[in-house]
Amino acid sequence: MPSAKRALLASVTTLTVALVAGCSGGSGGSEASAGTDEGGGGFGECELYGEAGSIELEPVTDGVFTVQTNLPSPGWWKGETPESITGGYEYCLAANVAHRAGLDSLQVDNVSFDALVAGQTQDFDMAMAQISVTPEREEVVTFSAPYFDSNIGVLAPPDAGISAENLASKKIGVQLGTTAVEFAQNELAPEQEVQVFPDTTALVTAVSSGVIDAAVMDTAILLAFAKNSGGTLEVVGQYESGESYAAIYPKDSPNGEAISGAIEAMREDGTLDELSATWLGPELGGDPAAVPVWSVQ
Repeated sequence: MPSAKRALLASVTTLTVALVAGCSGGSGGSEASAGTDEGGGGFGECELYGEAGSIELEPVTDGVFTVQTNLPSPGWWKGETPESITGGYEYCLAANVAHRAGLDSLQVDNVSFDALVAGQTQDFDMAMAQISVTPEREEVVTFSAPYFDSNIGVLAPPDAGISAENLASKKIGVQLGTTAVEFAQNELAPEQEVQVFPDTTALVTAVSSGVIDAAVMDTAILLAFAKNSGGTLEVVGQYESGESYAAIYPKDSPNGEAISGAIEAMREDGTLDELSATWLGPELGGDPAAVPVWSVQ
C-alpha cells in the first residue's frame, strides 16, 4: 500500500491562537486566526502554500472555516483539545484550504467519531478524523478527494508474542465506528467476540492494561500511540486494506467540488508531502511502510 512521501520543511511559522466558545453538545471549539507576524501569515504552526483566494467557499460562518474532528489524535492534530490545537497534518491541511479560500480564521470542533461518520453532526464546512472511505459511509456523508492511504495495524506489547498466526486466538479490541470493527470481526477473528471501545484512548488503555491482547486500528494512528507509550507498546504488524482517508462535508454542502479540488491541487503541488514530512514522520516515530505486512490466516 503506498504511503505519503517524506520531505523536509524549511521553516514553521508560529502565530497566535485565539480561543472562542465551544460548540453545542458539550464539544469544545477553538478558532485560529491568520496573522501578520514577521515571516508570513498562518494558522498556529502551519506553513501555508498556494495562492490565497484561489478558490471560493460558502462557509457556515462568515469569514470562518469550521472543521470537525475527534480528539486526541497525535500527529494529525497537535494538542488534545480544540483550545490547544496548533498544528498537525489534518489541522494544517484544513488551514491550507482556508488560506486558499481567502478565509482568515479556522474553527475546530471536537465531536464523536461515530456521530461524525454517521452524518449526525451539523454546522461545519469540512471534517477530518482519519476517516476511511466506505460505501456505507458514502450513503450518509459526502467524501472529498482522498489525501492519505491507510492500512490496518495491530498494537500490542512487544513481548506479548502476537503474530499473524495466533492473533485470531487472542483478545482483540477495536474502536466503535471504525472500519477495523468489521475487518476484525469478519476477517481476523470470526469465531470470537471482538471487544469494542468508544474511542482511541480507551482502546489503547485497554491493551496497555492487559484487558485485551491487541488493538486493531489504522496503522498511522497506532504508531503515534506506540511512540508515546515509552516502549511498552508496538505496532507489530499490519494488513493491507486498500483504504484511503478523505475529508467529509454535509451532503447539501455547496463547497464539495472546491474542497476536493484544493486537496487534489495540494497532492500535485507537494503540499501533502510537506504536511506528512512535518507532522507525521516525527510524531509517528517511524514510517508506516516499515511495519511488517501480515496476511489474514
